[in-house]
Amino acid sequence: MPFIPETALEIDPVWLEEGLSAAFPGVRVRNVELLERHEVTNSHARISVDYRDAAGAPEILFCKLLPTDPEHRAAIVATGMGLQEARFYERLAPNVDIRVPEVHVARSDPESGAFILVMQDLVTTGCTVSDGAESVSVDAASVALEDLARLHVRFEDPARRNAEAPWVQPPAPASDYGTVRLQYGLDHHRDRLTPAFATMAELYVAERDALHAAWAEGPTTVIHGDAHIGNLFNDDGRVGFLDWGIIQASTPLRDVGYFLCMSLSIEDRRAHERALWRHYLDARKAMGGAPVDWDEAWTAHRVHASYLAPASCQIVTFPEVTNEPRQRFADAFLARASAAIEDLEAHAAVSAAAGL
Repeated sequence: MPFIPETALEIDPVWLEEGLSAAFPGVRVRNVELLERHEVTNSHARISVDYRDAAGAPEILFCKLLPTDPEHRAAIVATGMGLQEARFYERLAPNVDIRVPEVHVARSDPESGAFILVMQDLVTTGCTVSDGAESVSVDAASVALEDLARLHVRFEDPARRNAEAPWVQPPAPASDYGTVRLQYGLDHHRDRLTPAFATMAELYVAERDALHAAWAEGPTTVIHGDAHIGNLFNDDGRVGFLDWGIIQASTPLRDVGYFLCMSLSIEDRRAHERALWRHYLDARKAMGGAPVDWDEAWTAHRVHASYLAPASCQIVTFPEVTNEPRQRFADAFLARASAAIEDLEAHAAVSAAAGL
C-alpha cells in the first residue's frame, strides 16, 4: 500500500512528485511549502510548490486529509467518509459530466481509513465557496439540476451501478448521533427553535427508524447525498459539487429536494421551487431517465424536507463559536432548514409517508 501522509507536513517533494506524475507526466518537484492548515470536519491545507519542471501542474494546491486529533480522527474513520470521497474521485469523477474540483492525487487505505486528496485550489483559480448567507442563483440552480440529472440517470440502471460503482451502497442504519443532539437542542435551546422545527425534531427523536425508512422510498441511483450550500462552489456562475463523503445509493428525489432547500435563498426557493422541480423532471426525461411524475416528485420534496431537522443536529446544540464565519454559516443553515420544514409542512408529509 503506498504511503499516505497523516498530516500536510508529511507531504514532501518526493511523495508529491510521485503523486502528481500520473496527471502531469514529467513533473519534477523541488520544494513544498505549507501555506495554511485548518481543522474542520477533516484537515484542510494549502501548499505552495516549487517545481524544477511544472509540466503544467499548479503552483498552489489544496489538500484534504484525516483530522489530526486522535479522537476526532477515529470518529471520521468510523464514518468511512474519507474513503468514499477518495473512491469517488479515483473511480467515478473522470467519467461523470458534473463540475467537481480537479483532483490530481487521490489515495486511500481501506484498512486504516487514511486518505488524501490533492486538488485544485478553488481560491487561486477564481472559484468561491459561500459563507452560508450567499445563495445559489435561480439560473445557476437550473444548470446544477441538469448536472444532478446526468448523475442520477447514468446510475439508475442497477447493472451499470453494480459494474461501475459497486462500493456506493444504501445509507447505513441510523445511529443515535442525530437523536441525542436534537434532544439536547430541544431540552436546552427550544426557545431558539421555530415551533415547526421543534415539532419535527420531536418526531425524529421518537420515530427515527420509521422516518429513515420513508426517506429510502423511491427510485435508486447514485446521489451526492449532502448538496447544501457549504458543499458547493461557484465557478463563474456554474455550481460545482464538493465533499462527496456521503455519496450513496438512494433516491434522486432526496438530492434534488435537499439542494433546493439548502442552497437557494429562502425567498428564491419559495418563488421558484416548483418551476425548478419541473425543470429537473424535464431534464431527466430528455436524458432517457425513468419517468417520475409531478405528484411523486412534489410529495417527495415535502417528505425529504423533514430530513432537515437531523441535518441540523449539530447546529441546534448551539455550541459556543468564536469563529464568526462558522457562526454565520450555522445561522444561515438553520434558517433555511426551519423555513423549508414549515413552508412544506414536512411533519405532516413524512408522518403520512411513514404511516404514523
